[in-house]
Amino acid sequence: MEKYSVAISYKDNLGYIEYNAQNKTAQVILAEEEGKQKTEDFLNQIHEIEIPHETLLDFTAEKINPLADVESFQIALTRLWEETGVHVDWSRPVDYVKLNPHY
Repeated sequence: MEKYSVAISYKDNLGYIEYNAQNKTAQVILAEEEGKQKTEDFLNQIHEIEIPHETLLDFTAEKINPLADVESFQIALTRLWEETGVHVDWSRPVDYVKLNPHY
């Protein structure tokens, strides 16, 4: 079973999202219920995202289903903060978050 995990934060709470590529599902682990619900809602919607190509001026709008595959999940997460206020902590180890769910 292939899983991809990334740390998130909302207000004073740390958490993470675990994407299961086999089942095409994501589990949001976050004590702050508002942030958790916003994240779940975001991940269950298709988003139109400007995707870069050859140059910094070469973009096309593409519909992205966050749960379709790992790449789509990662692309969608680049817009999570803007849409929900939930921050993706790309460099924070998920194992650290599991042990320390607060700042």
